[in-house]
Formats: sequence, C-alpha cells, structure tokens
Amino acid sequence: MNQLDAIFSPRSVAVIGASTMPGKVGHDIFENILKGGYTGTLYPVNPSARSVLSVRAYPGILDIPDPIDLAMVILPPKLCLQSVDQAIQKGVKGMVIVSAGFREVGPEGAEIENRIVEKCREAGIRVIGPNCLGVINPLASVRLNASFSARMPKPGNVSFISQSGALCTAVLDFAADREFGFSKFISIGNKADVDELDLLRYLHADKDTEVIMIYLEELRRGREFIDEVKEITSGDRPTPILVIKSGRTGAGALAAASHTGALAGSEAVYDAIFKQSGMIRVESIDELFDFATAFAYKNLSSLGKLTKKIPSGNRVAIITNAGGPGIVATDMTVSSGLQLARFQPDTLEVLASHLPQTANIHNPVDVIGDAAQDRYENALSAVIRDEGVDGALVILTPQSMTNSLGTAEAIARIARKTQKPILCCFMGIVDVSKGVRYLQENGIPVFKFPENAAKSMGALYRYSKWLNRHFLAQFTPKYDKQRASEIIQACIDAGKTTLGELDGLSILECYGFKTLKTRLAQNAEAAADIAAEIGLPVVMKIVSPQILHKTDAGGVMIGLETLDDVRAAYDRIVFNAKNYSADAEITGVLVQQMATHGEELILGMNRYPVFGPLIMVGIGGIFVEVFQDVVFRLAPIQRNEARRMIRSIKGYRLLEGIRGRPKADVTELEKQVVSFSDFVANHPEIQEVDINPILVHPEGQGITVADCRIILKTGSNPH
Repeated sequence: MNQLDAIFSPRSVAVIGASTMPGKVGHDIFENILKGGYTGTLYPVNPSARSVLSVRAYPGILDIPDPIDLAMVILPPKLCLQSVDQAIQKGVKGMVIVSAGFREVGPEGAEIENRIVEKCREAGIRVIGPNCLGVINPLASVRLNASFSARMPKPGNVSFISQSGALCTAVLDFAADREFGFSKFISIGNKADVDELDLLRYLHADKDTEVIMIYLEELRRGREFIDEVKEITSGDRPTPILVIKSGRTGAGALAAASHTGALAGSEAVYDAIFKQSGMIRVESIDELFDFATAFAYKNLSSLGKLTKKIPSGNRVAIITNAGGPGIVATDMTVSSGLQLARFQPDTLEVLASHLPQTANIHNPVDVIGDAAQDRYENALSAVIRDEGVDGALVILTPQSMTNSLGTAEAIARIARKTQKPILCCFMGIVDVSKGVRYLQENGIPVFKFPENAAKSMGALYRYSKWLNRHFLAQFTPKYDKQRASEIIQACIDAGKTTLGELDGLSILECYGFKTLKTRLAQNAEAAADIAAEIGLPVVMKIVSPQILHKTDAGGVMIGLETLDDVRAAYDRIVFNAKNYSADAEITGVLVQQMATHGEELILGMNRYPVFGPLIMVGIGGIFVEVFQDVVFRLAPIQRNEARRMIRSIKGYRLLEGIRGRPKADVTELEKQVVSFSDFVANHPEIQEVDINPILVHPEGQGITVADCRIILKTGSNPH
C-alpha cells in the first residue's frame, strides 16, 4: 500500500479545526466532506463545540476512539504545530495542512513549516501543503472532497495537480461546464513534503488515472525530475503528462557575459525539462482541457483491454459539411505538425460512390451542407480504413437537415472498430447538444471549434513521436579530464575568471575538439612572424578582458593573405579596441590559422542553481542573437538527445545540404555535442561557455572550433 493512499483514499478523516461558523474554512471543508458523500468515517475536532453540522465533535484528535487515516489541519501555524504532535501520537497515516501563514510569509513561518515536516518524516507521515486548497477524490468508492471548494467534480480518468489554490477553484468551475471528470484533484501549496514528483509517481501507479494535468510555478528538483518523469511518460505503462507553466514571459534571460546567457533564462530551463522528460506543454487552461480530452480517449481492444488512441503518424483526414471550418482545420493541422493525408485510389473510388457529385472527395472531404448521418458514416468509414491515414477530424455545422445525434452514433460505431484516433468538432451549442452529449458519454473527444480539434490531434502526434523515438548506439568518447582540470585550476590560481581562446582551446582539446593553431602576438612584427610560421591566410582577434564581444569592437579581421596585411591588421585592431573602450587592457592580438569553410553554429552553456548546466545548440556566428535559432537541454545528455536537439533547430536544413551546398558532418557534430555536455558536467567551476562559431564542415571532414570563451564561477576553487 502506498503511503499516499491514506491521503487520497482514507477510511477515516479527522478535520482538526472544524468550525461551527459558516464561511470559515474549517466549517466549509467539513461541510464539503460531509455533503460530498464521503464513504469513510468523518470526525470533527473542535474543543469548543459539541457538534459540527450535527456530527459529534471531539476536543482533540486523541479523544477520537477509532483509528484515523487522514488528518485535515485548519489551524494557525503555532497551533498547527501542537496538533501535529497529537496527530503523530494518534498514529495518523497522512496529513493535509490547508492553513496559510508558513514559509510564504517569512522566516518564522518557514521555521514552523520545517519543524512540522521534520516531525512527520520521523513518524513516517506524508504531508500535503501547507497553504493549499486540499485534495479531492470523486471516485464512487471514496467520494472525498477534502477542500474548501464547494464543487465536487465528476469522476473521470484524469488527475490534476496545481501549485495554485485559487486556480484550482477556477479549473473545477471550468471542468463542470465541460462535463469533465477527474480521478484525483490535488492542490500542493508550499509542497513542504509531498511535491510534484511524489505525486507524479503516485498517479502513474494509480489504476484510475490515465492522464495527468499539472499547473507548475517552480520546480525544486532538476536531473532527478527529468529521469523519473521520462520513465513515467514512456516506460512500461506510459502516462501522458500535460503541463501549463506560469511566468513564460516574466522570466527574462540572465545579464550574462555570453551569448548563451543572453538567450537563456528560466523559461529555457523549463522548456528543456519538459522536452527531455516527454511532458506536453500547453499554452492555456482551455488548451489544457482540450488536450486532456484527447489523451483520455481510449478504445476497447480485441483483447478486451482499454488502450489509448495515439496516432502512429501525422497524416490526417478531415471530413466536413462546410468549407470554411474545413479550411480553418486544414491550416491549423499543418501548423500543428500534421499533414493532410493523400487518399489511395480505392478510397477515392469508395468516396465517389457514396457522395454526391458536388462533394469534394479529396482531403479535406466536403460531404456538403445537406449531409445526413449516412454520408458522414460512409465517408469516415472509407478514410479511416486508408493505410495512408493516421487519424481523422470530423467537423459538423448544424443545418436544418442535420441530425447531430445520428451522426454522433455513426461516428461512435466506426470509432469502436479502429485504433486510429477520431476527433470531432460539432460547432454550435443548442442545435448539436444531443450529438455532443452522446460523443462525450461514449468517450469520443468533441470540441467546439475546428482549430481546437486540430491542435489536440497535433499534441497526440507529438506524444506518439516521443513514444516511438529512435535509440541509436551511444558514443563512447575518451577524454583527458585530468588535464582539463589542471588547466582550469591554473587559471583559478592565477585569478582568472574569463578565459580567452588560448586557455579555452587548450581545455576543449582535452575533450576531443579540433582547434586551430593560435598564438598571441604583442606587436605587429611578432604577429607577422607567427603568421609566417602557422601559414597564411590567417585571422586576427583582439585579446582584452574588458572586450567580450570582439566583433562589436572592430577587433576581428579575417582572410589576411600577406604579412603586410597582418602588420597593418595588428595596428588597426589595437586602434579599434582603444577607440571602443579607452579603459580596456589590451593583452595583445591572437593570430589564428584560417579555417576552411563550414556552417556556423554555436555551442553554449549556462549553469543554474538546482538544475545544473543548461546547454545550447543553434545557428551561430554574428547573428546568433538576431535569429535566436537555438535549442536548450539540461546536461548531461547522450547521443539521442543531442540528435534531437540538432534536428529541432529551424536552420537544420542548412546542415542537410541545400542549393548545391554539401551535406554537413552531422554525426561528428552529435559526438561533439555529447562531448560538450560531458565537459560542462565534469567541471562545476565553469559558469558559462560560448563556442561561437563552431564550424561544421562537409560530411566526413569534422568540425572546428573557431572561437570560444569560458567564464569561471567567481570564487571557484575546488581545492
């Protein structure tokens, strides 16, 4: 038996702080449990009352003669602490603390919260809250509304977790309007003990939960969260997790010295977490319910088991009785990562035989406004059998001759015979209500607008891609980690926090990066001598701790073909640097071997508390912050994640070879992304890294680091 069963399926509940005064939280929670039809035994605890809502009250939990599974605590923090001691003595198995006034109000509240958790952990008691709405289990075997929301939702197969209590009440109201049911409904508040990951583990094992929805404000776990949630979303019994995250626009990028820092931010961290763990991110509460409706869609298989309907591909057929909604659905289908299926000749022949000549038998199929249910049934039956169709969207607009109920019955008959998802859009409210209700009762997703249905199908396909992702053999690179650590330590000992190319390239070479011959010149003649030694043409770059972005200062010159060009370039670069920043300390000018042509990418990292190193890959060069075509993941990652990162860059087509350009060495790039991930994971002294550009040469020719910058944590000293 799971410890959390005592909270979500308790046989007995004591409400500590139950009140006789309507409007008080202690009264309303007790009333909600009582009137919700709770199947267990309920005990009010109030030293000043003989009874609460005609139920005998007890002065304290120790006065209750029977065992207690769940203690609901609604008391101020100091009294709460006392009641926790008594609850532990009583032997309660779980606790929900609804009261506020803890960590969220300051140090004193935080101290009480910590003491409560410490006591409960020693006693083996799990705690939800404090500062939460409560918990709800509407299933017929429990019927527990231990919250201060008066609304008991319908039972269903979707569970909801929220950090916001206020949002919970709005979601319950929204769910009631949509006839939407829940398995578990949980407000976690301050999550002093039980947090999102605990609940995700519990709900994944819960036979009554098929889909999990979560409203998230912040996480306190990083790598552990990714690894465990990945198993939940794609393991032996995959459970889809839909997440809505607050603060998408409020959390800006860091004020950082690197391009990566300028482009990253907490939103990049959370996007990386969601992608790496297989969670589906939604943009709004409305979309959250739309997607949950689609993901809760199940089918009775030939073995008599209910299985989720997930498309095997992204080819969609659209059937409509009106051109406009069909066009809207088509547009949204394409923008949701789907494509219109191309029907096979047999399918077209069947459609032509059943539909009037004025109908369109190509995708989207227009059965014409006067279509009765037989046209819908014949059209849907034909397209869903097509091997080139992975799912269908059925759109109905009410006309005077439309039979919404009959059409819904026809759709349900076909849906029961196929594993392919069929999503419906019955537009309107009154005229289509009977059909909508029939579809809902039979578990078939139905939406008010075609774009909602199309986006939901797109979400199903995204999850299908996650479940069916490929797994290549991992790389097994060899590094000189010790040498890299020695270089980093030498820089720390020398008081350096910003490492330029000379140090940076030496470190990267330890991790298998191909670098260019580079030396530092401190006058024009020395620059010419170095250029003659390493071979023309060369690139020259300013070296100054105060000048982080060399190009902005006119501190980079490329393609220098003669020694006279090199001498002149040295003087020009130093002049530009002093003109750009009069206070800049000029260390000298780097003379570097000119690289052969390659596609310019950027590899970067920024380190975050809790989450660790966030790595970035994208289109690089001088326009990196203009195009912002970059993707993020939390390190460490392996080959398959590196591959997905690279392929999700919008400019990936440049690497595939277009308009006569050669195909780039993507396999080597994947190896170097993995090496980079290991590099930043192995050396926690590093705060930020930019390798920009990293040049990806034609296939078989590898990649080259053209420029890099490494920033160490202030005060780093592993010794």
